Amino acid sequence: MTERLYIYDTTLRDGQQTQGVQFSTPEKQAIAKTLDALGVDYIEGGWPGANPTDSAFFHEAPQTRATFTAFGMTKRAGRSAENDDVLAEVMNAGTSAVCLVGKTHDFHVEKALGINLEENLENIRASIAHMVAQGREALFDAEHFFDGYKANAPYALECVLAAHEAGARWVVLCDTNGGTLPAEIQNITRAVIEAGVPGDHLGIHTHNDTENAVAGTLAAIDAGARQVQGTLNGLGERCGNANLTTLIPTLLLKEPYASAFETGITHDALKTLTQASRQLDDILNRVPTRQAPYVGASAFAHKAGLHASAILKDPTTYEHIDPEAVGNTRIIPMSNQAGQSNLRRRLAEAGIEVPPGDPALPRILEAIKTREAMGYTYDSAQASFELLARRELGRMPEFFEVKRYKVTVERRKNKYDRMVSLSEAVVVVKVDGEKKLSVSESLDEGGSDRGPVNALSKALAKDLGRYQSLIDDVKLVDFKVRITQGGTEAVTRVIIDSQDGQGRRWSTVGVSANIVDASFEALLDAVNWKLLRDGAAI
Repeated sequence: MTERLYIYDTTLRDGQQTQGVQFSTPEKQAIAKTLDALGVDYIEGGWPGANPTDSAFFHEAPQTRATFTAFGMTKRAGRSAENDDVLAEVMNAGTSAVCLVGKTHDFHVEKALGINLEENLENIRASIAHMVAQGREALFDAEHFFDGYKANAPYALECVLAAHEAGARWVVLCDTNGGTLPAEIQNITRAVIEAGVPGDHLGIHTHNDTENAVAGTLAAIDAGARQVQGTLNGLGERCGNANLTTLIPTLLLKEPYASAFETGITHDALKTLTQASRQLDDILNRVPTRQAPYVGASAFAHKAGLHASAILKDPTTYEHIDPEAVGNTRIIPMSNQAGQSNLRRRLAEAGIEVPPGDPALPRILEAIKTREAMGYTYDSAQASFELLARRELGRMPEFFEVKRYKVTVERRKNKYDRMVSLSEAVVVVKVDGEKKLSVSESLDEGGSDRGPVNALSKALAKDLGRYQSLIDDVKLVDFKVRITQGGTEAVTRVIIDSQDGQGRRWSTVGVSANIVDASFEALLDAVNWKLLRDGAAI
């Protein structure tokens, strides 16, 4: 018989503690919608009253299947729960569940709060009881619990028992400083259950300061905890929180968890995990971590020829799960280390069937090696590899022809007598026998200069005739430049990452002595790959 395991997401609250992260209200709404579709059980929206964004978000709270939760702290000493204005802000958010954080480490009670231990216990009891009396589902985040337990176990246990006995649906053990190792978490969690807090009322909240947040969470589950708190992509203060993007597929796909537990997340919903992860990075304007487990672009990349040969015969030889289970894809990178096994596999994944021994195979490999000697890299530019292979095979359609392009960069004083720069690009293409001229500037919506490559990208994608609708959702999400040789022979390599509205992400490469020319080559490949993959007709 399976047990229910509950997933509690705190991306919108604890994730917002990440340095450099500040969600707008619309961004919070978009993330909440994605989390709800994924199937998490709780979505913690933030701390009402703590800042204008959180207050606005709760005022325009999204309708979710998941239990929408407000976060706050236990009442302050010297006043009743009913008359604590900070607690009132949280209650007034109107959510069906409220999570309150409270001290469980005697050192923090006496030093940080400046009250005695019994006063802190009363704050916990009264705050939880007040929420329950108001018909709310009460959660108690036991802050610094593991450090508190190691310092004064009887008092730490008194705190969590006070919350449980006052009616808390969940008592959540927090490794706030992230320094507790998995074996300690397992033993202490088991001790809490033995002390009287049932496992089906117990949660775990870990931080990643020793790179053990996921392992610590699994250890708590092994000990009996049945609620898991974490964030998408492991966002969080300092080194982050337990990464739900790793935990969720582990719980659904790995034994003994897959057979022992059920969650609110279906296997169909799990296939949206990679897209959810990349959507969050897109909102944050961050480059996704390529090596991220399950969802990273390199999570199922097989570079070595020996690996690729085995993958061709049976993917399970070098893959612990099917990448499609989490919405990811297998990649066979192409480089001068590649053999024909890599090549045929990568071609097959691109929908290009080439039989063993085909004379085109050594031609493609030779072209790759020649171009990599010039500075190209196909290990990290899969889309450009596919286009190169198709051209060698005579299977690359010409959707349009670039007749010419020009970029100008001007530096001048604006009306405020400040020096500003402005780039302008002109691109002329020929589509269906008709020439089309497009002009774009590099200014963004806020009036800031985004540079010549941005101007080129906008001009190229401005008017491609009957292909225009297919590229309207393409955007440049990352731009990397490297000088591949030194001295007077130096050349520039540009790698561009693009993404479309379907969440597909692809990389293209360009090489030239001129950085703008290298960028334009990569941009051209990006557009051509998109048209190819979307089945554009000639």
